[in-house]
Amino acid sequence: MATRLDGRQLANELEQRLQGVIATHLAEAGRPPGLAVLRVGDDPASGVYVTHKEKACSRIGITNHGAHLASTTPQAEVLAQIERLNADPAVDGILVQLPLPAGLDEGPLLAAIDPAKDADGLHALNLGHLLKGEPGPRSCTPAGVMALLARHGVELAGKRAVVVGRSILVGQPMALMLQAANATVTVAHSRTQDLASITRQADVLVVAAGKPLMLGAEHVKAGAVVVDVGIHRTESGLCGDVRFAEVEPIASAISPVPGGVGPMTVTLLLVNTVASWWSRTGGAASAHPLRDLLP
Repeated sequence: MATRLDGRQLANELEQRLQGVIATHLAEAGRPPGLAVLRVGDDPASGVYVTHKEKACSRIGITNHGAHLASTTPQAEVLAQIERLNADPAVDGILVQLPLPAGLDEGPLLAAIDPAKDADGLHALNLGHLLKGEPGPRSCTPAGVMALLARHGVELAGKRAVVVGRSILVGQPMALMLQAANATVTVAHSRTQDLASITRQADVLVVAAGKPLMLGAEHVKAGAVVVDVGIHRTESGLCGDVRFAEVEPIASAISPVPGGVGPMTVTLLLVNTVASWWSRTGGAASAHPLRDLLP
């Protein structure tokens, strides 16, 4: 039976660690870390995600500076909110919750975030830092996958990794992070021919296709490590991109849905925020307490 890559357990461990970092540095910093999650409109899933993030912040001592704007808010007003948060010295991380309502262009809004406060690691400058192997905040979901693999001792150097999905949110930064860990990486996607012949070569298979139950036993070689990034709500409950019951007997390790990658995404958002706070409030880079989680 495959080892389960338990994101909930690791997220809990990291939250306790972050609490300790905040408590230790609070007197020197003079203020707690601050995160601003900017939500526009009333997308139900976004509401759930923002609530999870705000609760996680409260648990570890990060202050909330976010706002919930009406779906009719003009682009210029959302931009003004971002600029206000950029200038606020109490804010260390900014995240614009996606998707945005129709009529708002996410590109200019994400580009307007101060790269040093980019809690989601999606600013073009920070993606460039990732590409060049330079320090900077990393996209939370793939960074969470990397932390989960490290926690369970999954060796990546010299291994064959396949990423299914090429989004800028997960697939592309995931491939770059795996390459940086010295894996040999193939990126597959919706137009890949004979997908199973590609995925069966993977020692480590990361599935971020965005399609429920897309991959099954025929896509996985015996002993592979399988990370399922997808999460979908269906009539029978939550599921991922992988047919878990089929793949678990074949894999050496697999992440469950829910309870695998999802909790790690939120936790790495906290890590990015606390790391920014540490640097912005005089913490020494050489003594950074989160350096094993950062590039």
